Amino acid sequence: MKLSLKILAAALLATQISACVPVVIGGAAAGGAMAADRRTSGIYVEDQNIELKASKAVYDALTDLSHVNITSFKGNVLITGEVPDEAAKTKSGNIVLAIENVKSITNELTVGPKTNISSRTNDSYLTSKIKAQFVTENRFQANYVKVVTENSVVYLMGYVTQKEADDAAEIARNTSGVTRVVKVFEYIP
Repeated sequence: MKLSLKILAAALLATQISACVPVVIGGAAAGGAMAADRRTSGIYVEDQNIELKASKAVYDALTDLSHVNITSFKGNVLITGEVPDEAAKTKSGNIVLAIENVKSITNELTVGPKTNISSRTNDSYLTSKIKAQFVTENRFQANYVKVVTENSVVYLMGYVTQKEADDAAEIARNTSGVTRVVKVFEYIP
């Protein structure tokens, strides 16, 4: 009987420990991303909060005819995607500006129909190609630059030196399939 209780207790303990593994691994991955970033951990987390709050607020306010992406870096927010009219573009910008800790916005929303899944898949592919090229070229630490691609237009964000910004833009511009590169950097003095 005592042996049965010990086995049961061990089994229960094992299930509790194994449930922690994904949390520990997920936390380590997020911690690794933060450690290699020039932002402080507090600003990194705040950027995540801004993205979540702004995305929900914009989604709740706009119609299904809209496709809006929010990206924050040090409180500077990039808004990309498509909206049906200028009023929706302006409304999106105003909603994001009202979010706590947003310092500025770059509203790059396009007035027109939503992009299709093929276009969005191509955008993901372009982003991956550019990030891989950052690593291959090794001109700067690749995670210093955030790459956002919308309808083959590449937006570059980060807290970088002028040289890092120029190198990142050159690499992106020379990537096949990119139609335009927009710098949305904050520069290190």
